[in-house]
Amino acid sequence: LKMVTLNLQEEYKNTQIQTLLDQLENDLVGLRPVKQRIKEIAALLLVHRLRKNVGLTSSSPGLHMSFTGSPGTGKTTVAEKMADILYRLGYIDKAQLVTVTRDDLVGQYIGHTAPKTKQVLKNAMGGVLFIDEAYYLYKPDNERDYGSEAIEIILQVMENKRDELVMIFAGYKEKMDKFYESNPGLSSRVANHVDFPDYTSEELVQIGKLILEEQQYVLTSEAEKALYKYIDRRKELPHFANARSMRNALDRARMRQANRIFSSNVEILTKLDLVTLQAEDILKSRIFEDLQK
Repeated sequence: LKMVTLNLQEEYKNTQIQTLLDQLENDLVGLRPVKQRIKEIAALLLVHRLRKNVGLTSSSPGLHMSFTGSPGTGKTTVAEKMADILYRLGYIDKAQLVTVTRDDLVGQYIGHTAPKTKQVLKNAMGGVLFIDEAYYLYKPDNERDYGSEAIEIILQVMENKRDELVMIFAGYKEKMDKFYESNPGLSSRVANHVDFPDYTSEELVQIGKLILEEQQYVLTSEAEKALYKYIDRRKELPHFANARSMRNALDRARMRQANRIFSSNVEILTKLDLVTLQAEDILKSRIFEDLQK
C-alpha cells in the first residue's frame, strides 16, 4: 500500500497537473465551483490512468464535456487548461484546442455541410474541439437547415474516435439544456458538466484592475466607484458579457482619457497623468447619458 501511495505522488508530480491547476487559480478571478470541478475531473483521470498501469479493469472515462454559462465567464480559458491537463495525462496526443461555431461546421446548401464538418474534425483530431453556442447547430423549426447533418457526423466521431478527439460543447445553460433534451444521443455521450457562474461586481472590478495593470493604468478611488456604478447599469442592459464587457468598457475609458488629456491643452504632462483613469473617463459612457442631461 505504501508503494502505491508513493507512486501516486510520483505520477501526480510527473504530470505537472498541479502547475496547471495553480495557473488556473492564479489566472482566473473567482469561479470557485469551476476550479473545484476541474480538479475533480483531473483526479478521476489520474486515478484511471494509475488503475490501468497496474492492470486493474477500468471502463474508459467519458472525456467529452459541457461548459455552460454566460459569455465572458472564462469557458475558453478553462478549455485551454483542460486540453493541457488531458495532454499531460496522456489522454490526447497534443495540447491543442480548436474553437468553432455553427458557421465553421454548417454549409449553406446540400452537400456542403459534411465536408465542412469533417474538415474541422480532422483539424482538431488528437486534441480538443470546443464548439461555442453549440445549440445553434440544431434548428428543428427549419426543415431546410443542415445543422442536424453536422450533429450526426459529430456523434459518429464522438463514438468511434473517442480516444482521438475530446469534444467540449459550450453556451448558455438554458439553451444547452434544451439542446441536450432534443439530442439525447449526444447528451448521453457528454459525461462532464461544468457550470460557469456570472461574476459578481467585486470580481468584475478585480478583473478590470488586472486588465489595467497589464496595460500600466490605474484607477483613482473615485474612478473605482464609477466603475462599480457602470457595472451595475451595464448588467441591466442586453448582451452583457462579464469579463469581455469589462475589457471593452476599459478600452473605451482609455480612449476618453486620451481625449481628455489631448483636449486639456496642458503643456507639461506627468507620468501619473498618462497612467491614471479618472471617474469622468468612465462616467462619460453612453450608459450614463440620462445623468448627463
